[in-house]
Amino acid sequence: MLSLKELRRASEIIDTEFRGHRVERWVQPDAQTLAFSVYGRDAEEDEGRKRFLRLSCAHQLSRISETGRLPKAPDRPPAFSSYLRAHLSRAVIQGARLVDDDRQLAIRLTAREGEFELLLCLMGNRSNMYILGSKGEVVSTLRSLPDTRPELKMGHRYLSPASQKPAPGEDRFQDASSASFLKAIETHYAPLGGEREQSDLAQRLGQVLKREVKNARRRFEKIEAELAEADFAGEYARQGELLKSVLGQITPGQTEIKVRDYETGDEVTIPLDPKKNAKGNLEATFKRYQKLLRRLAKAGGQVDEARDWLTFMEAQIARMAELAAEGGDSLPALEKIAAHPQINRMLQRRAAAQAGPSIPQDEKNKLPARLRDVPPKLIPRRYLSADGLEIWVGRSDEGNDHLTTRLARGKDLFFHVEGAPGSHVILRTDGRDDPPSESLLDACELAVRYSKQKNAGSAQVHIVPIKNVTKPKGAKVGLVHVTGGKSVLLRREEARLTRLVAAKID
Repeated sequence: MLSLKELRRASEIIDTEFRGHRVERWVQPDAQTLAFSVYGRDAEEDEGRKRFLRLSCAHQLSRISETGRLPKAPDRPPAFSSYLRAHLSRAVIQGARLVDDDRQLAIRLTAREGEFELLLCLMGNRSNMYILGSKGEVVSTLRSLPDTRPELKMGHRYLSPASQKPAPGEDRFQDASSASFLKAIETHYAPLGGEREQSDLAQRLGQVLKREVKNARRRFEKIEAELAEADFAGEYARQGELLKSVLGQITPGQTEIKVRDYETGDEVTIPLDPKKNAKGNLEATFKRYQKLLRRLAKAGGQVDEARDWLTFMEAQIARMAELAAEGGDSLPALEKIAAHPQINRMLQRRAAAQAGPSIPQDEKNKLPARLRDVPPKLIPRRYLSADGLEIWVGRSDEGNDHLTTRLARGKDLFFHVEGAPGSHVILRTDGRDDPPSESLLDACELAVRYSKQKNAGSAQVHIVPIKNVTKPKGAKVGLVHVTGGKSVLLRREEARLTRLVAAKID
């Protein structure tokens, strides 16, 4: 991380050498780095030239520096760079300053929508980047506020930390001229960043590949099981033909019938559904036969593909183990693995899931006050009950935890399907002691809809006041302990679910 003395010098260089330069392109290669290209004339040169600045808030690597080119942009621009592209495209640098004589470098920018500041704050593991509006309000952040500065609020004026100001420190690049100072910073940190990049990529790849091998093995085993089950197709066909010959002998409520197979001389016991008549049992038998035939045709075409994919994924994990054992610079080899189209898509999905959807400020202001400072990935699904009460549904294990232990309060009610994993559901009672029964049933319907019993015709749903829901110490994410409450046997109604889906709050 740059010292205060180094950052002060960088600020002076940006203020003098880059004033009047126009930003041509914003790129956010990862969750902690921003790079942008600028074009303008230097004081000592008549011709304009393009230069590239890199800002990082990675722990121990936090800096501003000048590079020789822009890094590769991801296929899906993250929220921070998307905001810059939308609101500060072709912005002009008006200068730079240190905020409150702290390790906070603000670059002043003028764009079509007005004046902004790009603020780089170097604070160890709480380092972050902010975009401040014309009144100094926070309009966008690179890292989430709860993870860095929870006391700050989106849309509110930025405030410097109350901690003691740092000592000036030393200037490790004092021998570098003003023209080469920012480049010297990058020369120093680039190798360290490469090691970090290699470590981070190895970790992300390892997590993605491990999960995909598990899924691929599960798919392959499922297909093999379907093929094994399909072997009984011929037996169902045989039973159906034999049932034709004894339909007149089947009586209501019968659970099985014994039939002589005259081709083999064997006596065959055929199970029957006591709720069906003779014709219904015959039709059900042939229906199972046709279903297994379709399953056999489908699985037969998938088994080789599933086996090949599982073998390929296991080979990638083995290759990563070899690279780890060899040590040294394995970044090119890791990047080659990550460049595989399907693996690259998995990495992108994982990154998108971790970052969560971006929420524009005007949309964020429409959220209930309790949700405005919640990270996007933790914001629950929201529905309106028949009585106008909001029902909140967790999106993930982490979202369930946050919903139940941080967002729900007062007289809110907690809903969860008994004996089945699923989302936590909260009915916001608005302080009512006895919320309407239709709202209770609506919340029960959503609890079943977002559980493993979503296709069940009925289910037992446990309802308990939120004050009786606790998080055991050391419990895994998404696990809570409930006491008291009551159970409701919900009989599913398609009309109720259709109404709730239509009443979802975007």
